[in-house]
Amino acid sequence: MRFPIVSPVTNLQNLCHKIKESSSGCRWKEVLSHYREIKRAGFQLIDHAIYSHVLKASSTLSFRLGQSVHASLSKQGFDSFSSVGNSVMDFYAKSCALDSALSVFNCMKTRDSVSWNIILHGHLDQGFLEDGVDLYIQARAFGFEPNISTLVLIIQAYHSLQAFNDGHKFHGYLIQSGLWSLTSVQNCLLGMYTDIQMDFAENLFEEMYEKDVISWSVMIRGYVHSDDNIFALESFKQMISQFGVEPDGQTMVSVLKGCANLGNIKIGKLIHGFVVLRGLNYDLFVGNTLLDLYCKCGDVDSAMIAFWEMPYRNIVSWNSLLSGLVRNEKHAESLTFFALMGKSGTDADEVTLVNLLLVCKVFGDLHQCKLIHSRIIRRGFYSNDLAMNSLIDTYAKCNQIDLSWRLFSQIKRPDIVTWSTMISAFTHCGLPDEGISLYRQMMISQERPNYVTLLNLLEACALSAEIGRSKCAHGIAIRMGLASHVAVGTAVLNMYSKCGEVEASRRAFDQISLKNVVSWSAIIAAYGLNGLPQDAVALLSEMEVHRVKPNSVTILSLLSACCHGGLVEEGLSLFKDMANKHGAELKLEHYSCLVDLLARAGNLDDAFQLIESIPAAMKPGASAWGALLSACRTHENRKLTEDALSQILELEPSSSAGYLLASNTFAAGGSWAAASGIRCLMKERGVKIVAGYSLVHVGTSVHTFTAGDKIHPLAHMSSPVVEQLHSCMRIDTGARILVT
Repeated sequence: MRFPIVSPVTNLQNLCHKIKESSSGCRWKEVLSHYREIKRAGFQLIDHAIYSHVLKASSTLSFRLGQSVHASLSKQGFDSFSSVGNSVMDFYAKSCALDSALSVFNCMKTRDSVSWNIILHGHLDQGFLEDGVDLYIQARAFGFEPNISTLVLIIQAYHSLQAFNDGHKFHGYLIQSGLWSLTSVQNCLLGMYTDIQMDFAENLFEEMYEKDVISWSVMIRGYVHSDDNIFALESFKQMISQFGVEPDGQTMVSVLKGCANLGNIKIGKLIHGFVVLRGLNYDLFVGNTLLDLYCKCGDVDSAMIAFWEMPYRNIVSWNSLLSGLVRNEKHAESLTFFALMGKSGTDADEVTLVNLLLVCKVFGDLHQCKLIHSRIIRRGFYSNDLAMNSLIDTYAKCNQIDLSWRLFSQIKRPDIVTWSTMISAFTHCGLPDEGISLYRQMMISQERPNYVTLLNLLEACALSAEIGRSKCAHGIAIRMGLASHVAVGTAVLNMYSKCGEVEASRRAFDQISLKNVVSWSAIIAAYGLNGLPQDAVALLSEMEVHRVKPNSVTILSLLSACCHGGLVEEGLSLFKDMANKHGAELKLEHYSCLVDLLARAGNLDDAFQLIESIPAAMKPGASAWGALLSACRTHENRKLTEDALSQILELEPSSSAGYLLASNTFAAGGSWAAASGIRCLMKERGVKIVAGYSLVHVGTSVHTFTAGDKIHPLAHMSSPVVEQLHSCMRIDTGARILVT
């Protein structure tokens, strides 16, 4: 039996047919396999169109083979055909070899609209926006007619470049050319205008004859982006009720973000029901946005339910709920949730680890912080700025400033956030001088400070309580144009208050353009701290005249002022009116402050009864019992002393303050055996005494003294020198004493 002999020409035609067939089905491996078979057989391709299919496959699978095909085309002279040149250029553009694509483009003798579209898409798709726009201008000079996708890319380029004027002119060109009526082009223009000026977007939206789901979604997203969340929700209602446009996942993401920004959990739950009803809860982005909504509204339980109901979850889902737990101070729950995350097989990323570091800061857990640090190193997140800044901050919150400084020193080029974090770290650890010195070092390195850096500097100056430095920091705030800003102005007045300059605090307060409850609370605290309780109480009326409602912090500042000024009746009145008149929530610190007020005034039985009346949910803390114990020393109440002491030792067994207070109380009453017993108990439990000290500023010198200090170089200075120092203090020539 004889088999028919297939001629080489027929075999080549069959292979070419197979290449075209495989290419139409996007079976790129088959395309390259057939091409290699042609090359092995030594066939010479005559149909140059076959090369376009091979180049498409090469752009997906083999860059080197594509270069080889380009060389073969050039040898055969096929590159003179515009279609072939376009295919080669498209191959290089899709392979991210833009220079090679541009070289082919420049060598082309004849260019058609396809040629321009390919080179424009190559530049714009790969982010070379300015070059792409310049090429478009050149193309227009050659009479190039862009296709719809190119028009969209040009609008997106103007959008990304924030080139509003050029984008506006391009809009004019589209109107003149009759191309602007295309819905896809109009939607792209809407996206540009919503990020630049909503008025223009609204005008364009009203002019649109056909508005699809993308048009509505873009407008709703624009309203949310411009913080007009109520109008965003109204537009959504209009979209589905009046126009009957079916929303998609992108629409719901924007609507849910609007609810989150408003903090409106009621509407958020209604939207959640709508999402489930329309089957949009299968959209992963919608699910993650729902989690964010519930967490921002403080409803962590609903967030947890929504999380477990999600059909699909990714690392963003886990991080969203973890972040929500941390933000809502569910720290123990966040650790449990992280354990579940590990069991699910989801790998933690840098965002996960940063959230865990926030938990470590709250607990002061140095061991866990070091474990997370090692994990950051193993996962290669050491170059991540967010992770490194969080590590620096967490080590400082764990009182490990040396570790924070070591990390900071390893960063070659710290950014402004890193500088600010390290300055804050020094301040938190009681090293304001080092923080201020680091600020100077930052300025020498020509790093421009920002709003947060300034706040950290002001906090450091407040802790140092040195008036000269504080005035310099205030000058920096003025030069930066931030002195009238509410947060900065409040920090300035607080800084002057710590320096004992209450008049300067008031001037800083008056310079704040828009005062809020925080700034009012701060100035009240400043007057109370500096021995002006009557002025502090009077500020409450002034605050109410300006229609600023006091909160729990304001009332605490007022109670503290009354406590230190002995204003018992005023303090009791404030406490009674706190919930009914002012609508502020009673907290444990308010009870503790009132206990201190009554105890200082000698009303020990009333103070004790108040402690007993504290709600069960607010277990009295060491501060309340400590205030009572301190008063017992003055008024020699042995029974209450023993009751208060047992409570303090149970609450703070490792703190020296309670032991010393009790010992001194017994000693003052002549109970030397009891006083000695307390001291022995301290020794048995290994409780170390933290001595109080005084800071004395004379000119630019700062000296620290403790009681009975025999080591300080000035401890044995001559009597005339001491008298001179005392004289400086009396006539207030810049010397100040701060007792800690």
